[in-house]
Amino acid sequence: MANDLLSLAGWYFLPNLATTYLQTALYAIFIRAGDPKPVPGSPRHQRDRKRLFIFVIAAYLLYTVYEADYQLLRSGDFYQDLGVPHSVSERELQSRFRRLTVQYHPDKVSTGSSAAEKAAVEGVYIQLKLARDTLVDPAKRFAYDRFGPEILQWRQCKTVRDFVITGVQRTTVYYFISGSALVLLGVLGYLQQGKYWRYLVMASLFVVEVQMMMSSTFPAALEQAINPFLLAMKWRQPYLPFQMLALLRKLTITFFIALSQLGPVLQGPQMSRADNDAVSTQQLERMDAVVKASDQEVSRLMGLELMPFAADQAFTRDLRTSLKEWLVRNTITNDAEVRGAIQSVLDRRRGEGQVGTLQTLS
Repeated sequence: MANDLLSLAGWYFLPNLATTYLQTALYAIFIRAGDPKPVPGSPRHQRDRKRLFIFVIAAYLLYTVYEADYQLLRSGDFYQDLGVPHSVSERELQSRFRRLTVQYHPDKVSTGSSAAEKAAVEGVYIQLKLARDTLVDPAKRFAYDRFGPEILQWRQCKTVRDFVITGVQRTTVYYFISGSALVLLGVLGYLQQGKYWRYLVMASLFVVEVQMMMSSTFPAALEQAINPFLLAMKWRQPYLPFQMLALLRKLTITFFIALSQLGPVLQGPQMSRADNDAVSTQQLERMDAVVKASDQEVSRLMGLELMPFAADQAFTRDLRTSLKEWLVRNTITNDAEVRGAIQSVLDRRRGEGQVGTLQTLS
């Protein structure tokens, strides 16, 4: 859970910081020295930042999933330690352990070896013995495949039923804490994108985990699709159920965090009706102020131009009348609708004149 919280913090701080540095670096590389760079807040700067932010989020999502898978691969499992397949029988398991004992038993270490080498060989032997003892016990093997190495701490569990009950209880607590954290983040205003789908997916994943814990076989998707594909491609060792569940948990959390980051960017800023009304009012006020300022400036310039004729009232009156008529005539003649109406009237009259001429000639 602590790792998930750290991942959540990283998702909210690293992408924005990485986008800022990446945008600065790309501008420095692709914009020649001396050319102006997009100013923060300008349309181009915002468009470039949006594209880079989407790229960074997608890359960080892939990296998070890869890191989770790498941690699982590095941690290994008991089957990998012994070098046996998941379907190994008890007889094959014991035979493999005896062969490894010949190589890693502490008594087989040469007398000339250093203390560090002896300690390393002893550690390997202890790990191999722990893996053998766990996998030869049917109840522990069933629990290990589904819950992982943490079952070694469940010393009160002896049967499959005990392991299943304990595992379901721990899984329920995990999802209860995770769901409560997501609800709290939603109340605080975070992770708003797809929140209902997020709860549905988490509930579905919980049901899948519980069903997998109680099933006597591995999931069909794991045995028939995922693991055969990994074996064919030779990318990594096949997944055990507990490894696949850990990866699904990580993938689910990181995907919804990425969605919450990308949602506002892809949809654009959303404002309430009150905010829209406030913005419209502000825009109208600014337009009114601009019109008033323009009117005052035109009146001032007109006054300066007419100042030499201020004493001649008749000339001033005639000039104002002529300007008014010119403005009216220019406005009417330049208006598209007026021109269209005049043209239609002229066309009709021309048509009527042609009809009258034809009637006279006939």
